[in-house]
Amino acid sequence: MTTDQSTATPPSGRARLQAFGGFLTAMVIPNMGAFIAWGLITALFIPDGWIPNESLSTLVDPLIKYMLPLLLAYSGGHLVHGQRGGVAGVIGTIGLVVGSDIPMFLGAMIMGPLSAWIIKKWDGIIQPRIRPGFEMVVNNFGLGIIGFVLCIVSFKFIGPVIESLNSGLTWVINALVNTGILPLVAILNEPAKVLFLNNVIDQGIYYPLGMQAAQTAGKSIFFVLASNPGPGLGLLIAYWLFSGNKIMKETAPGAMIIHFLGGIHEIYFPYVLAKPITLLGMIAGAASGIATAQLFDAGLVAGPSPGSIFAYLMLTPRGSHLGILADVVVATTVSFLVNAALLRASARKDAAIGDAEFEQARARSAAMKQEGKSILAAATVGGAPVATRAISKVIFACDAGMGSSTMGASLFRKRLDEAGISVEVGNTSIERVPGDADVIVTHKNLAERAANANPGVEIVSIENYLSDTHIDDLYSRIESQQEANK
Repeated sequence: MTTDQSTATPPSGRARLQAFGGFLTAMVIPNMGAFIAWGLITALFIPDGWIPNESLSTLVDPLIKYMLPLLLAYSGGHLVHGQRGGVAGVIGTIGLVVGSDIPMFLGAMIMGPLSAWIIKKWDGIIQPRIRPGFEMVVNNFGLGIIGFVLCIVSFKFIGPVIESLNSGLTWVINALVNTGILPLVAILNEPAKVLFLNNVIDQGIYYPLGMQAAQTAGKSIFFVLASNPGPGLGLLIAYWLFSGNKIMKETAPGAMIIHFLGGIHEIYFPYVLAKPITLLGMIAGAASGIATAQLFDAGLVAGPSPGSIFAYLMLTPRGSHLGILADVVVATTVSFLVNAALLRASARKDAAIGDAEFEQARARSAAMKQEGKSILAAATVGGAPVATRAISKVIFACDAGMGSSTMGASLFRKRLDEAGISVEVGNTSIERVPGDADVIVTHKNLAERAANANPGVEIVSIENYLSDTHIDDLYSRIESQQEANK
């Protein structure tokens, strides 16, 4: 079943922001192992580390100043224009790195994709005009000459501009820290999470600033501003104990394990969307946690990805464990108390709502309404006509392709295997869905973006990866297809 792009609604501003966050995530997440390696070296070997070592501590500065920004630049460039784009991104970014005294994470995330885009445009113009036999000469010298210009321009002109922007942003954030009002960022962070905009904040702002702060202090509070698993855990405990709705109550314990231990925070988003007033509890919990971290002067050495309690503990430097644990416990407690009060106040009303009616109410009360319905009208299970073509490959897609989509694909694959149904099930980020996918399963708040990134592919829009009627409908279709083929 295909989507008519001629009549499709243009992507909304929210979808564009989500896509931007997804691009940042695709640039950062593949390199998280390198960031964690740097964080462990910092936590262990700097003078204030667990096992100070003067020789090994000399690795800290080169890794953060050269390796990490260049990895980001290559990844960003590769996303735009493959290997040539990655090489162009590194050449353009090295000018920034050499010409600056600070780690150029922000610069790498700008210059890497920009350099690749320039090479992509050049290739689009020149390659169709290359005479046979001269491809290698033109391609190599074209990349070399343009890379040379980009390197010089970034060293002399772009670097100072980005350094000024970075300094201004750092000053604003530090002012929040120094004035004691940093907990107020929870008002921005928590709604952004359930709108799937958290990657714009984390990968675009907090992580680059955190790496700079950790270079000198060995830790940074920026890494815990939006990644704390405490508020989500408090919400899920409140649902488990006080929700009047059977579905939400029974799925909450499983969601707790996935969220708190697995670090897949997307699992609790539907619980907030089902009752948007619980955002008050999430904000209160997150703000309390940030205030506690400030009180203890606690921080992490690198960004925890995924946001699991295990990642938190592994990336906690010496002397900060009490503060980090207090941060999580306080955030959990405050979120639980506020959300418990909110859920108890409406328990009878929720209990009186049937399962079907609850699904409809949850959709209506979602904080983010799905836009561009015309894009999805011909490609959504649950209201739209169902595709009749055979399904051989199902892809679960999410923002980064490593969190909720992994969990959803695993559960669905197991369900098919137990029934003896042979259908390929995979997971990836929305922008990297394979071209031979028959169906894309994604959260409803990402469905518009999935449709825009993968025109002509059927989209199954869901709300809960653990229990969703649209996943059941998809399974029934595949099961019927299997029976028909016998």
